[in-house]
Amino acid sequence: MPSRFEIDDEQWAEIESLIPVRQRRFRHRGRKPLADRLVLNGILHVLHTAIAWEDLPQEYGYGSGVTCLRRLRDWQAAGVWEALHQRLLTRLNAAGAIDWSRASVDGSHIRALFGGS
Repeated sequence: MPSRFEIDDEQWAEIESLIPVRQRRFRHRGRKPLADRLVLNGILHVLHTAIAWEDLPQEYGYGSGVTCLRRLRDWQAAGVWEALHQRLLTRLNAAGAIDWSRASVDGSHIRALFGGS
């Protein structure tokens, strides 16, 4: 039984190009890595349900919580989430779906040298 947080084919097509290709080792290959889409579904399940990583249900087929946590960390370091955020903002802005009159800049997150404008 799949989780209700799984991404559909259209969403996966948007995200897949942002995820870096994993290189397999030639010596000491170990197990074949789990598919990125399955791991992403596992990450989303944990984040939506707020369960502990080690409590990720194995019957969903997303791999272990440790695998999902490692990929989350690796994708964060590779800038996947920032790129996805920018892509989404660009698409929403082009569609006129963002009300910029309600946007603000928080000085704790955006550096404003010399006071900004």
